[in-house]
Amino acid sequence: MTEVTTSDVREVDGYLRGPERTPRNRARSGEAHGRPARPNNIHDDATAQNLGFRGGTIAGSVHLDQFPPVLIAAFGKRWFTEGSVSLLFRNATVDAEPVTAMVRPPDGASQVEARMERHDGMLVAEGTASCGALTEPTYLHGIDLRPSPPEELRMLTGVEAGAPISVRSFSVDSAEQRSRIEAGAITEPLDWYVGPSPFGPPIVNPSAIVQLIRNGPGDFGRHIGDAVGLFSAIELRFWSGPLRCDTAYEVGGEIVAVGASPKTEYVWYDSRATDANGDVAVSMRMQLRWMKASSPLYAEGR
Repeated sequence: MTEVTTSDVREVDGYLRGPERTPRNRARSGEAHGRPARPNNIHDDATAQNLGFRGGTIAGSVHLDQFPPVLIAAFGKRWFTEGSVSLLFRNATVDAEPVTAMVRPPDGASQVEARMERHDGMLVAEGTASCGALTEPTYLHGIDLRPSPPEELRMLTGVEAGAPISVRSFSVDSAEQRSRIEAGAITEPLDWYVGPSPFGPPIVNPSAIVQLIRNGPGDFGRHIGDAVGLFSAIELRFWSGPLRCDTAYEVGGEIVAVGASPKTEYVWYDSRATDANGDVAVSMRMQLRWMKASSPLYAEGR
């Protein structure tokens, strides 16, 4: 069994802080997920700049990979069996911008503040991290998800809370995961992702979990088309975790809320990966947004 070191985690100004890292924007080419990049990709510099961003954005799921060393320092390895990280993304970062993941020391608490900051102090994400039973909601489960009136929706017209998302099966091949890590595709690779872990086989890293248990094509109707989407909030919570490589799981879930803001339409949904015994290994709450300015449904005169 390999051990994971947390020696790079330091307590500074009331936070346990991981090392500063510079995530790369591999998603603009499709390299991050092993498939061609989708047209109108928020990770593409030109597309993102046309929508008012500084450049192609780093996916929120990529930022999650910086938290495990800090969370292991805070809660121990059991964070991967009964822990959570629940983040709302406040400001987008671009390729290779230095960022730091941090949490408040638990000091006996089961849930603490979590955040990510850019090197100049800009807030990238805020939320909570936890381990064990909770007496209060996680950050994302504490948000009032009041729906917008249906007439405000164009891209998400007809999509309603309670509708299911695709049910499918998956397994993560440990050799393929090792190849991705050796190619530098993970910002903060742990030994447990590539070798024996305290849980048996190698375990799956957070950004890969997000891709594995997120929505399937067509889950949110036919009107989105090639509109540009982005992750606005992600929560991962382990119930009988971690997610293990070379192990069969089934994923399914449902839409929680649908709404609109001045610049976007968005959906909140929950998904869960269950093992062969029917036990939930990990759940996710996600908010996806689509930019109105990228959709022909919002073209002038419509």
